[in-house]
Amino acid sequence: MTKASLSILPAFILTACAAAQVARAADIEIIPDVVYGHKDGLALTFDVLKPKTGSNGAAVIFMVSGGWVSLYVPPQQMAGRFQDLLDKGFTVIPVRHGSSPKYVIPEIVADVRQAVRFIRHNAGRWGIDANRLGVHGGSAGGHLSLVLGTASDNGDPAAKQEFLRESDRVASVVAYFAPVDLRELARGANPPPQEGGTPYRFPALNFDKEKAADYSPIVHVSPDDPPTLLIHGDKDPLVPVSNSHRIHEAFQQNKVKSQVIILEGAGHGFRGDDASRANAAMVSWFEQTLLSASPTSRP
Repeated sequence: MTKASLSILPAFILTACAAAQVARAADIEIIPDVVYGHKDGLALTFDVLKPKTGSNGAAVIFMVSGGWVSLYVPPQQMAGRFQDLLDKGFTVIPVRHGSSPKYVIPEIVADVRQAVRFIRHNAGRWGIDANRLGVHGGSAGGHLSLVLGTASDNGDPAAKQEFLRESDRVASVVAYFAPVDLRELARGANPPPQEGGTPYRFPALNFDKEKAADYSPIVHVSPDDPPTLLIHGDKDPLVPVSNSHRIHEAFQQNKVKSQVIILEGAGHGFRGDDASRANAAMVSWFEQTLLSASPTSRP
C-alpha cells in the first residue's frame, strides 16, 4: 500500500453501495440501528438483516468502512448488497464504527471489537450461534476484518458491562484487497502537512507509529487464526496485491486454512464479472467454514 495512492481508498464502500439493489423486502426481517455502545455522546450502531425463513444460524458481520470512514447506507439497500448470503440463510450484520477524521485506527478497532462482543453476547436475540460468526470487508473494512481474525482476545473478565467480558473472536474471515501492515503508513498523532501545505488524506492513519504493529494483521498471524479467504486484483494501484500474498504465506506457514484468489486485471474495487466472482467465492467460503458440524471458533 503506497502513501501516494491512498486518495482512492473509499472506492470500495462507495462502489458497493452504489451498485446495491434493493433487497426483496418480503423475504427479510430488518432490525435497524441496534446500539452497541456510545462514544462522545453518540450512538454506535449496526443493523441486523435476517432471512424470515430458512435461517441457518450463522451470521456474517460486515465492516462498513472505506478509508476507515463508516458511511450510512439504508439497511434495505445494504440487504440488496448481500442478497446472495441472505438467500443461503445467513444473517448479515453491517457494523458502523466511529469514523475518521474524528477517530483514528486504534479507536476504530476498539469499536469493531466492541461490536463483535455485543453481537456474541446477544446472539440468541437474533437466532444466531455465537460460535458461527464470520466477518467480511474490503480495503479498510478488509483490514478491520483481518485484525479481528488475527489479533482478537477473550474479553475483559473485570468489565462492568457483561458483554465486554465476551470474546471478540470470529470463526471465519473474507477480506478483499486489504492492507495488512500499517507500520509504514502510521504517521504519528500530529503529522506535518505534505509539501505545499496540503493535509494528508485518511487521517485515521494519524496515530502513534509505535502502536502500528498492534494494528497490523501480518504481525499477529498464529496457528489458531480462523479460516481466511483473501481476494485481490493484480492491478490494484492502491493496495498492492503483495499484501494478500504476504499474509497468505504467513497463514500457510502457520497451517491456517487460507486461500487467495487473484483477479487478473482487477483494480481497487471490483465491478462486473470481477464483483460477481468475488461475491460467489465469499458466499461459498462462509458456507464451507460456518456451516460445518464443528466450525472453527475460539471462544
